[in-house]
Amino acid sequence: MEDSLQVGYKMAISCQKSREAHFVTVTFKNIKEQEKRARLDIPVIYESELFCKEDEDLWPKTPDGDTVIKHTCPDGRLGYQSRTCQNNTWQPVFSSCVSKHLLATLEAAQLFIKGLVSSQEAAVDIFEGLRNSSMADGDSIGKMADLMASIHILDVMADASESIVLQENVLPDFINAASNLLEQTWDGVNDSIIHNLSSRYLRSVEGLVKNIRINGNKELSTHNLELKLCPGGNCRLTLFDCTIHLTTLSWVKTVAVKNLTDKLQNNIPNTTPSPVLISATLKNTEESPVTVRLDFSKKQHRSPELLCVFWNTVERRWSEEGCVVKRDFDGHRSCLCDHLTPFSSLMVVSDTSTESLDVLTTVGLSVSVCALLVFLLSEFAVWSAVVTTNLSHVRHTVMVNIALFLLLAHSTFLASSSLELPDEWCRIMAVCKHLFFLATFAWMLCLSVVLVHQLLLVFRPLRKRLFHVLFGIVGYVCPAIIVGCSYCYCKYTDEPYFDHRCWLVSTAPFQGSLYAFLFPVSAITLTNLFCVVVVIVTLLKSQVSEGSKETAKSILRVLVLLTPVFGLTWLPGFLLHTMDADDRLFLLTAYSFTILNSFQGLSILLTGCFADQKVREELWKVFKKDKKRAAKLQQQT
Repeated sequence: MEDSLQVGYKMAISCQKSREAHFVTVTFKNIKEQEKRARLDIPVIYESELFCKEDEDLWPKTPDGDTVIKHTCPDGRLGYQSRTCQNNTWQPVFSSCVSKHLLATLEAAQLFIKGLVSSQEAAVDIFEGLRNSSMADGDSIGKMADLMASIHILDVMADASESIVLQENVLPDFINAASNLLEQTWDGVNDSIIHNLSSRYLRSVEGLVKNIRINGNKELSTHNLELKLCPGGNCRLTLFDCTIHLTTLSWVKTVAVKNLTDKLQNNIPNTTPSPVLISATLKNTEESPVTVRLDFSKKQHRSPELLCVFWNTVERRWSEEGCVVKRDFDGHRSCLCDHLTPFSSLMVVSDTSTESLDVLTTVGLSVSVCALLVFLLSEFAVWSAVVTTNLSHVRHTVMVNIALFLLLAHSTFLASSSLELPDEWCRIMAVCKHLFFLATFAWMLCLSVVLVHQLLLVFRPLRKRLFHVLFGIVGYVCPAIIVGCSYCYCKYTDEPYFDHRCWLVSTAPFQGSLYAFLFPVSAITLTNLFCVVVVIVTLLKSQVSEGSKETAKSILRVLVLLTPVFGLTWLPGFLLHTMDADDRLFLLTAYSFTILNSFQGLSILLTGCFADQKVREELWKVFKKDKKRAAKLQQQT
């Protein structure tokens, strides 16, 4: 009721200063002789004490430390306003004046949960009223009070949905209203109230998403909330800039929430929460085994060290239990959970190591691309002079193919990591990187075969025709078949082929398109490593009479020359894939892998071009010819 009963009362106040507060006890009695008592404190300002002066005829003189409550609100609102006098200064006015329309919606929600008005039409009206109230701009007065009342309505409806079935026609208004609440500024109250409100908001949204009955594959998207369903099996869903991979036997509802994590209490020191929270709940109530993996955006991937956490709604804190950080061989991190939790998230820990690795990778790949271009131009310049035998033809052809495919692979890697690409272009980049890297390793295998053949079968020279057929199949056809089969299988089974990084994915241990790259590359790397061992053993046998110093130099030279062109620089990457982030050697291994592979093109230029005496001599001749030609032109002009 807007009308209030005003009662006057006079009492004597002693001017003697007292520690005890002055108060009166008011007793109300109704016509049925029922009584209700209330204590009313009377503030007294004694001489020499601090106080706040009267302000705008609304706020009377008030002793320091006291709060004044005024049961007056602007038109269209009900409640009260309060203001505290602190350190002889009036603090900002806090308004608990709530919109009349919102109060009517709250009253309807309370009647709904009591079962007095619990029809589906009533639920639709409640969420529609909440959406309309959340969209209203109006004055800033009472906005926090409206927010509290709105979250209270969500609370009530979430509790009601436990026993009263809500149909999917309430979803649009519910999702839009919940999204609008996060658009508002949660200012004007202390942190403990914000932490409490945000936790209640999460619990209410998760409860409503879980209990609202949805028929079919429903998708809803707003500025701060996105809702998608997984029908079971292996699902890949993109919610905002996060990708969630689900493996389950039952329908799962997933909802992503933005602009909320900064309002939840953070109990993990030196961390910053990611901007998106993912909630996944079973559509049916029965338990079902489930595996959840969260991949995050490139921006978050480039951020410092990560923790996988979920929001414990009971204890109102972040918890790492049941979720771990999974690292791919290339250092990408994702969250892997073996259970459904109300809210899973990614926390960012203050650390600069990952940023350094990203910068190092970009610089290294840029240098590598330039070095490979120089290598290919050098091969073109001296080709006719150095390719004089079948063996030299085979070796230089293999080296050119290695450099060419590595150049394409590094270029696509740089393009996809530095640009935000749409899904279609991202898919093309993933296919290209898959093909180019596989082709690079396939030609590295061809080079190791050439070397071993040269060492063990000295009197059986390679034939060009046989080389073109066999190595063409290994270097061109096999990588294309592997990539094509992997892509078609993923498309046929509706499994994800790529992620937001435009790279291959691992949906489960030994499952996913990533293993169509890891398995062949691992096999080739181990084969090449075996070939290096054969070369070293052959050197040891042939240099028995030489001193140990000369033998050590020969072995070191073999390792330096063959490691980049045989792809052995990827060995730390495979080791990195099996290590935990907390391992002491993890950071050292990560830097080793990054340096060796990002500068692999430069290594190939140095070992495959400048370290070859014949190529070096021919390049010098070409350089001298060009220098003489330039001098003649200068004389003529």
